[in-house]
Amino acid sequence: MSATFGEFQDKFQVDRLAIWRSDHWTWSVRPAHCTLGASVLSLNRWCDSLGGMTADEGAAFAKACNLVEGRYAATFEPAKINYLKLMMVDAHLHFHVIPRYASAQEFHGHHWSDTGWPGPPDITDGADFANDPVLEDIRDRLQG
Repeated sequence: MSATFGEFQDKFQVDRLAIWRSDHWTWSVRPAHCTLGASVLSLNRWCDSLGGMTADEGAAFAKACNLVEGRYAATFEPAKINYLKLMMVDAHLHFHVIPRYASAQEFHGHHWSDTGWPGPPDITDGADFANDPVLEDIRDRLQG
């Protein structure tokens, strides 16, 4: 399973784009960026189901969400924040954290429109910024 965990970390560039880390969770910028500040909150060990999360990891998840929501409020001020746990392609326990906006957003010369607003987010809409320095700028802004 560790190869699959490593593939997940590589795909989402978790080390390069990490905003915050705890003993249990890492919050990182999402390379495929559907809305400004889109991110991933992932467990720091291999786990392929929500039910496989320990009580300590669950408590740490609640604290992580509090931190995530506070950082978004202090930076990009989204109208809502959606947490999506799909695990259809990437079997590792993680949540796509999607800030939601009622109007178009601009940051460092890039523009995002939340095409799903006010319905479910369209995480397939948006560019893959995999090697664009704007992701590091977003990471730095969210780090505070």
